[in-house]
Amino acid sequence: MSDSKDNLFAKSRAATTGFCFDEKVVRVFPDMISRSVPGYELVIPMVGMLARRYVQPGTNIYDLGSSLGATSLAMAQAIKEKDVRIIAVDNSEAMVTRCRQLVTDNNTALPVEVRLENLLDTHIENASVVVLNFTLQFLDRGQRQDLVNRIASGLRAGGALIISEKICFEDDSEQSDQSAWHHDFKRTQGYSELEIAQKRNALEDVLQPDTEHRQFERLRQAGLVNPRRWFQCFSFASYIAFRE
Repeated sequence: MSDSKDNLFAKSRAATTGFCFDEKVVRVFPDMISRSVPGYELVIPMVGMLARRYVQPGTNIYDLGSSLGATSLAMAQAIKEKDVRIIAVDNSEAMVTRCRQLVTDNNTALPVEVRLENLLDTHIENASVVVLNFTLQFLDRGQRQDLVNRIASGLRAGGALIISEKICFEDDSEQSDQSAWHHDFKRTQGYSELEIAQKRNALEDVLQPDTEHRQFERLRQAGLVNPRRWFQCFSFASYIAFRE
């Protein structure tokens, strides 16, 4: 459908700040994220694969910041355990409304509960897998450690926390190169210079990336072990860490 193509920043506009996940973004979100995040369409099924490996019978799986539920659905399709519940959490009413419809349409064998809730208020319990897919980067930096601490506390022994994030780099030269490569990727996806510039401006105060070192430091501080990067494409990376 023509209205599902991301052209939100195709016209010059006075206000390009305060990016939010409203109905306009929800309508174009699948197109927006696949054309903006290199590797996204590989990361989602790979999260499903990892969840299948680390899920434990009789436990919960949390998808925090679930947006339209792509990760939840990938896990529901990949996991063979029957005594498992997926809990998808997002604080955007527009996202949750559409996500619930998509979950119903997909009719997965594994139950997916979609909650309209601030993930900072979500009680994590009896979890074998928790996923934060491009979620931490939108939280205030002062809230990130506390969230990861609570996730770690709610994970069962052997449980996994899976994170995907946009990251930044300590070396200025590498940061410059990675940003340039990411913008080149967007150009290959059909975004104009105006769209690239205006979306960057809109996200500037909303999306605050951390370095990989900080990601690992936060995981270890929460008591998680063996943090590893399992995917990276330009400034987008995915990690996993475990509860002993």
